[in-house]
Amino acid sequence: MATEYFPEVTAPIAYEGPDSKNPLAFRHYNPEETIEGTTMKDLFRFSVAYWHTFRGTGSDPFGPGTALRPWEDGTDTVEMDLKRVDVAFEFMQKLGAPFYCFHDRDVSGAGADLSETNARFDRVAAKLKEKQEETGVKLLWGTANLFSHPRYMHGAATSPNAGVFAHAAAQVKKAIEVTMELGGENYVFWGGREGYFNLYNTDMKRELDHLARFMHMAADYADEIGFKGQFLFEPKPKEPTKHQYDFDVAACMNFLRINGLTDRVKMNIEANHATLAGHSMMHELEYARVQNALGSVDANTGDALLGWDTDQFPTDYYLTTQCMLVILENGGLAPGGLNFDAKVRRESFEPIDLFHAHIGGMDAFARGAKIAAAIRKDGVLSDFVKERYSSYDEGLGAKIEAGEATFADCEAWVAEHGEPTIASGRQELLENVVNRYI
Repeated sequence: MATEYFPEVTAPIAYEGPDSKNPLAFRHYNPEETIEGTTMKDLFRFSVAYWHTFRGTGSDPFGPGTALRPWEDGTDTVEMDLKRVDVAFEFMQKLGAPFYCFHDRDVSGAGADLSETNARFDRVAAKLKEKQEETGVKLLWGTANLFSHPRYMHGAATSPNAGVFAHAAAQVKKAIEVTMELGGENYVFWGGREGYFNLYNTDMKRELDHLARFMHMAADYADEIGFKGQFLFEPKPKEPTKHQYDFDVAACMNFLRINGLTDRVKMNIEANHATLAGHSMMHELEYARVQNALGSVDANTGDALLGWDTDQFPTDYYLTTQCMLVILENGGLAPGGLNFDAKVRRESFEPIDLFHAHIGGMDAFARGAKIAAAIRKDGVLSDFVKERYSSYDEGLGAKIEAGEATFADCEAWVAEHGEPTIASGRQELLENVVNRYI
C-alpha cells in the first residue's frame, strides 16, 4: 500500500456551504457552481506553488526553518525529488487544485554540470508526467530559478558576464522543453535579480538590451520546438535588487513595447509585489487589462506593517473582490490562472496547516467573485463610471476621443460655454455601496 503523507485528510476537500464550521471543507468554493456562465473551477484555475508548499522550510532572515515535513530526509538527491512528487500530488488531489506551478530547481536539484542537471530534471519530469496522467492535475506554468545560484549574483540575462547569460539561456531552454513536455500552458519570466544596486558600475542600456534579446531568444526557441504556451512577465519591485528593471506593470509594459514583445508576452501579476511597488493589486490588474496584457495572477498578499515580500495567503474579501472585478471584466484568465504563490507562516509548521491555508485562499476568491459578480450584475459601479465620462459621448468630447478635435476647437468651446459643470466623484458613497455587497 502506498505511503500516505497527509493521513489527517481522509477524503478530497468538499464544498459544505457558508454555514460549515469544518476547517477541512470549502464554505464558498464550489468548483461546479457557475459565475457569469463559467464554473468556478474554470474561472479561477487555482494552482499550487511547488516552491512554497513543498520546498518552503519556514526560514526567515532571523532564523532557520521550522516546518515539520516528515517526508523530507535532508538529502539533495533525485530519490528525494521523486518522493516529493508523490507528496505534492497527494496534496493537490486531496485539495482539489487543478493546476500547479514550479521553478526548475523546485522539482529537481542541480547536478555537477549542465548535462547531469538536465538528466536529473528529465527523470523527475517523467514522474511528474506520470502523476499528471494519473490524477488529472495539470501544469499551469513553468519557470527557471535564475536567482539562487551564486553565478546570478549580478543578474542572469542582465549580468555583465556573457558566460552567465549563456548559463541562464541554457537553463531556460531546458525549462521550456520540460514545460512543453508536461503540457504547461504558460512560461514565466521572473527576473529575481534583473536590476542593479549602483549606477557607478552599471551600463543600464546594455543590460536592458540584453534582457530583451534574451526574451526574443526564448520566443524564437519556443517557435522552433512548437511550444504554443503563453509567455508571462512578472513585475517585482525592490527585493532583492534595489532597482529592479521589472518594477511594476507600467515598467514591464514599457519594456515589452519598446522591444517589440507585446505580441508574445503578457503579465503575471502578484498582489504582494503590487503593494511593494506602491500600488494596489486592483491598479496593477487594471493597468494590464486595459492593454490586453492580463495573463495570470500570483494570488497572495503582504503585511502593511512589514516592508518585504511576506507572501501570505489571501483571506481579505476586499482584496479578492477588487481582483475579481477586474478578472471578470477581463473575461477570466485562461490560459493563466490564480496561483497561490503564498507560504504558511513560520509559526504554522505542521503539514495540516498547508490545507488550512489553501482552503482559506480558495474560499476568499470564491467569495470575492460572488460579490464582484453581484456588483457587476446591478451595474452600481459601471453605471456611475459611464455617467461620469458621459461628456465624451457626444459633442466636443466625442471629437476629442475620435482624434478629430484641435486646440482651436477646445478654445471655441470655452468661449461659448465658459466654465464646465463639475460633478462629485462620490468616492465615499461608492465605498459604502461596495461595503453593502460585502
